[in-house]
Amino acid sequence: MKMISNFRSGLLMAGTMLAICTTLAQAHQEPAEAASGPNPLADKVRAVNSRFVDVKAAVSEGYAPIPCASGITGGAMGIHYVNGQYLKDDKIDIARPEAVMYEPMADGTLKLVAVEYITSKGPASLDGQLFNFNNAPNRYGLGEFYELHVWAWKGNPTGTFADMNPKVSCEHAMAPSQ
Repeated sequence: MKMISNFRSGLLMAGTMLAICTTLAQAHQEPAEAASGPNPLADKVRAVNSRFVDVKAAVSEGYAPIPCASGITGGAMGIHYVNGQYLKDDKIDIARPEAVMYEPMADGTLKLVAVEYITSKGPASLDGQLFNFNNAPNRYGLGEFYELHVWAWKGNPTGTFADMNPKVSCEHAMAPSQ
């Protein structure tokens, strides 16, 4: 009888430990999910820029691609399709992002993941969200500027407005023709 009682106590303890570990694991994951969870600005951006799901819409509106951008510590921004006219006018318009960002997929297609707003006038904000400042010189060859990435189509565990997204890759980007 004592053996059965010890066995039951062991099972109960193991079950309790499993429940504690599961709770801790879930608690550890929640901040990453919350960082890229629902966001009113991302919802607005998605609503007014959904036309860019098809990259042909970006091209027809004057956007042109620049090479896929990866981070030195991992993650990427993807291929930016940039509208030079919007880049020059320094206006912040939610429906006219300066760049539309796509992740290159293994089958050769491009998947819309985010947009980027860019201006040289600052400090800048969009619906209360402050832009990040980039000093010159920078890797883009631009003067000082303010930018805001909005990961409206692909969740970003580092935040809806972070520059790089660890869930995005340039692995399938095509090398430019020579």
